[in-house]
Amino acid sequence: MRVIGGEFRSRRLKSPPGADTRPTPDRLRETLFDVLAPRIAETVFLDAYAGSGAVGIEALSRGARRAIFIERSRGAVNTIRENLASLQIADRAEILGGKTLSVLPRATADIVFLDPPYSLEREYKEALDLLGDRQSGLVIAQHSVHLQLAAQYGRLRHTRTIRQSDNCLTFFEPD
Repeated sequence: MRVIGGEFRSRRLKSPPGADTRPTPDRLRETLFDVLAPRIAETVFLDAYAGSGAVGIEALSRGARRAIFIERSRGAVNTIRENLASLQIADRAEILGGKTLSVLPRATADIVFLDPPYSLEREYKEALDLLGDRQSGLVIAQHSVHLQLAAQYGRLRHTRTIRQSDNCLTFFEPD
């Protein structure tokens, strides 16, 4: 796995041990950040269900001021720390360990990226409901093409979906 663009372009990232994480494919990450390019600079980017931290690190590489990573697996948290240290950007990041639905209310960001493991499909609705009650920025959910998300969660309204292979990126913004 590598950083796709920006300041750390082509730098390699470690992956967490085991098969519990499902990395966001490079091509999908590139598409995501092509869409976010006009609005990523100087933002606080939240990478929920962070795994290796690749999406949040990509945001930092492309100009985000700060990244917040939420991850429950200790192995993955250690991998995120190692990746941040190898790029010398640990001072621009915060790692919140624990279950995402418990930790998410403590985090505030301009852009939120949600990518729960597909086995935790019910967490999409719960996380989007929670964010819809308070989120004032952009929320993007990566999910299977087989999962249908609602058009609205609280104040968050569906604005766009991008499909690539078996994955979708669904964008929500406050109405």
